[in-house]
Amino acid sequence: MRKRSSHEKRGAWVPDRQTVVWIDCNPHVGQEMRDIHPFLVLSPRIFNEKTSLVIGLPMTTAEYNADNPFAVAVGQARGRKAGQTSYVLCHQPKSFDWRVRGAKPHPIGSLPDGLFAQACECLNQIIRVG
Repeated sequence: MRKRSSHEKRGAWVPDRQTVVWIDCNPHVGQEMRDIHPFLVLSPRIFNEKTSLVIGLPMTTAEYNADNPFAVAVGQARGRKAGQTSYVLCHQPKSFDWRVRGAKPHPIGSLPDGLFAQACECLNQIIRVG
């Protein structure tokens, strides 16, 4: 008898607010991010499940973001980029169809509350909602 995974026990995986997922940013145009990157999800699970969209912020380890006032440093990257600082790019909010783009959970899991609040505050400096 096959053992059920944790996702099967709880139902299908759906990204949730504050989690980090891997997402394929291709196709891209011009200066937009390309390839597969971590992506900080801002939209709630219920929205993501019903629409197949996630709204969020891309993440990168590009060093030039150290001086970017709209990039929030969120700690050290893991895996092949270990030791490099990971940044949330608050000036590049995006919406992706996470199902079509094959989004998967990132090993980071979710950002700690304080770092998530920092990213949201930074975005709010650009796009004031409410």
